[in-house]
Amino acid sequence: MEQQFGLLWNWVTRWPDFLVALLLSIGLPLDSFRISWTIIQMAILVLAFALAFVAGRVTTPRLEERIRAAKLGPKLLRTSAVILRRLTVIYFALFLWFAVLAMRAATWGSRSYFLTLMATLVTAWVTISISSRIIQNRTLARMVEVGGWVLVTLSLLGILPEAMTLLDSLAIDLNEFHLSLLTLIQGVVILSLLVWAASVLSRLVDRQLSAMEDFTPTIKVLIGKMARFSLIIIAVMIGLYAVGIDFTALTLISGAIGVGLGFGLQKVVSNLVSGIILLLDKSIKPGDVITVGETFGWITSLNARYVSVSMRDGREILIPNEDLITQQVQNWSFNDPYVRIEIKFGVSYDSDPRLVRRIAAEAAASHPRVVTRDGDYQVACHVIAFGDSSIDFVLRFFIADPTQGITNVRGDVFLALWDTFKAHDIAIPYPHREIIMQPEKPAQKEPLAD
Repeated sequence: MEQQFGLLWNWVTRWPDFLVALLLSIGLPLDSFRISWTIIQMAILVLAFALAFVAGRVTTPRLEERIRAAKLGPKLLRTSAVILRRLTVIYFALFLWFAVLAMRAATWGSRSYFLTLMATLVTAWVTISISSRIIQNRTLARMVEVGGWVLVTLSLLGILPEAMTLLDSLAIDLNEFHLSLLTLIQGVVILSLLVWAASVLSRLVDRQLSAMEDFTPTIKVLIGKMARFSLIIIAVMIGLYAVGIDFTALTLISGAIGVGLGFGLQKVVSNLVSGIILLLDKSIKPGDVITVGETFGWITSLNARYVSVSMRDGREILIPNEDLITQQVQNWSFNDPYVRIEIKFGVSYDSDPRLVRRIAAEAAASHPRVVTRDGDYQVACHVIAFGDSSIDFVLRFFIADPTQGITNVRGDVFLALWDTFKAHDIAIPYPHREIIMQPEKPAQKEPLAD
């Protein structure tokens, strides 16, 4: 194995000489030393592109099939698609850097200047292109693209240190605190990267928590939110420390800002604290069907400032956490997912009330969404009153999927009752009104005046 590796390394370090001999053998004019190495680098560039093209054609379909079979999430799928579209250029950059390293190991570094330049440009294009496509915010993606090309251009021109010195000279000195334009740019870049990394880690924590069946949904949400806040705070502190900002110098400024935020963001802080209380007392959780005022729907997510409630008509209502603490909330599925529905109706006095109770319960139980098991969740029909013109009943039944709607189930059961009553000749009374017209009395004549 060592002998084979030694032969391979010997070939890698001597392949430029072999290429020069090959070019001389086919009759190319290599009169100038500089021209010869320029031609060699151009030949290597063409060869690297051809190898990258072949490698991209071979590996792209296979990787695409594996990605589709993996069933990734939308964001990972988008990132994978962006990388696959540029796989040939990625191979091109890798082959160019491999050629640059081999030439530097075999000969002088100046003989690979053109390849180094091309490898740097291709790598910069790949990095900036992928980064700008992954970022969904168009303005931020454009800023990343422009900033990346400016940095690459300054680096290739060799004036990057001078530009950094110029940006550092544009500064404001506050006692011992030195705030320059360079520090500001570095802080924005480092903070953005660290906050992005914190968001990625928090999403990984949420995925791990969702797979744990021992925790309740509210505990999962609480741990996920606390982990997200902690990671973001740590990222901000590390970012400020990385750019050289002294926290003791910001004590007075941060105190003034804290007082201002305390007065201006009272509602925001109240909603944050209310959200933590809701998660701790487990009064609501994702999937619960609630009624707050005139809002009826099921909870889709618990956020730091609000609770997202999905309506049956497709609307998404955002209820502040403070309202769920201070107002009356009807939780239809607090103890269990079963929701009881009541239907009141009346039949004529000519009907048999025992028969009405039995066929009404059977009509409700015939609906596929009605729970028909015995126990506390069975269908029941009771006589509640003898009205003026009807025997009044109440029909009670349970459903286990209130998120699919309640009014539609109630309407279907009403129609089933109508069909059942028609089949058994049971009449539903309705009030009758009789109007009696009194005959007009003849008008009396007034006596004549004296």
